[in-house]
Amino acid sequence: MVVVAVVAILAAIALPSYQESIRKGRRGQAKADLIEIAQLAERFHTVNNTYAGFEGTWPATYRQSPRDGEARYTVDMSDDANATTFVLTATPTGAQAEDRCGMLSVNAAGAKSATGGSVSECF
Repeated sequence: MVVVAVVAILAAIALPSYQESIRKGRRGQAKADLIEIAQLAERFHTVNNTYAGFEGTWPATYRQSPRDGEARYTVDMSDDANATTFVLTATPTGAQAEDRCGMLSVNAAGAKSATGGSVSECF
């Protein structure tokens, strides 16, 4: 009975830690995807002198993170009325929605933000 109690206590401690580690890894993939898409947007802007129309050039796989398999984040872009700036946002879905950092964002200036935590701990 003592062994069962010890195993239960260890499981109660280890499981949340393991789940947080998994969410952190998935968050890392979403951050990398946001930065990659931001770089593509900058290349588009260099050629076209605007961000207007950029979102229509992405392959469908760029709308989720990771790009293959089950989506843990959905990726969206918004730009201002003049298409001189943009904001890319990765919104957690499914089990990843419990991530403490919440939505991750990167704008045209490279500024990063997270709705659920500080930039230093989430980016």
